[in-house]
Amino acid sequence: MRHQVHELIAPVPGTARQIHSFHFGPEQAEGKIYIQSSLHADELPGMLVAWHLKVQLAKLAAAGRLRSEIVLVPIANPVGLEQVLMDIPLGRYELESGQNFNRLFVDLSEAVGNQVEDLLGDDPRHNVELIRAALSTALAAQNADTQLQSQRLVLQRLACDADIVLDLHCDFEAVAHLYTTPEAWPQVEPLARYIGSEANLLATDSGGQSFDECFTLVWWQLQQRFGERFPIPMGSFSVTVELRGQGDVNHGLASLDCQAIIDYLIHFGAITGDAAPLPDLPYPATPLAGVEPVATPVGGLLVFSALPGEYLEAGQLIAEIIDPISDRVTPVHCQKAGLLYARSLRRMATAGMVIGHVAGSEAYRSGYLLSP
Repeated sequence: MRHQVHELIAPVPGTARQIHSFHFGPEQAEGKIYIQSSLHADELPGMLVAWHLKVQLAKLAAAGRLRSEIVLVPIANPVGLEQVLMDIPLGRYELESGQNFNRLFVDLSEAVGNQVEDLLGDDPRHNVELIRAALSTALAAQNADTQLQSQRLVLQRLACDADIVLDLHCDFEAVAHLYTTPEAWPQVEPLARYIGSEANLLATDSGGQSFDECFTLVWWQLQQRFGERFPIPMGSFSVTVELRGQGDVNHGLASLDCQAIIDYLIHFGAITGDAAPLPDLPYPATPLAGVEPVATPVGGLLVFSALPGEYLEAGQLIAEIIDPISDRVTPVHCQKAGLLYARSLRRMATAGMVIGHVAGSEAYRSGYLLSP
């Protein structure tokens, strides 16, 4: 194992932070896997999974079973991890700027395309290596002015040349689910099966330039630009893995998730060994544009009547909003049929608040598809 420390810009003297990356596998490896956790710093199940992975990867490396380099970043957001206000962790948004930690990663598709346009050829492997080198060079040339920008750049530089990028998150109260692209789904489906993902949400560009999409979009946009002239494979695919809810931090689940990721990497060929049999897929992949964010029209005490993991029919009751002053009870129904895969952790709703997400089979939304 090789331990690297990456310094971030200190906003004021005496407040320097670092990102730590752990590198497993041979120096001259066949391929690269990148795994990070807790980019939203108040989402901790993935951090425990990463700790279990670090232990298991060290054993696999000692046994000579790692074919690919595997880079692990257990704490992807030291900035947000320290944001605790009166015992409440605030790890989703940077307090100084108000920006979501998982948005606004730099888009270098045009710059990379301009750099490689006159160098591309008929060999797809050559083109992949060329694009990866150009992307790495472009990221190295980027300058950061703030701590948040430097954190984003460190993470992008670590992951830009990986074959697979796994970004471990969780929701508020949820079943296991994941986000990836339609193009990557055939390669991601085994991971969904091993992890027991109950909702698998697909979009090529969901908006916001999130961490996972800042890699896949580069390759997709280059395919759109050059695909009729040059063979350009998808040189990287990314997955946001949502490991249930914020309270699901325990060794039992973390051990199972760790083994699921290892089973997937064996199946992919990054680790030698016999792949475990593929479990059934709990729920088919559906478009992210088919997700219904169910909102309440009024504020009040939030009392759920549906659990994450339940399949709901169109018009089914999800929750009631109770006003204890007027005694008014407002039912909240979903409009579309689908799987309720996540719901709010809060129990006092505000008017217009999204209280749950239902994965429907038919796309009906467009534009920005992510939660804020």
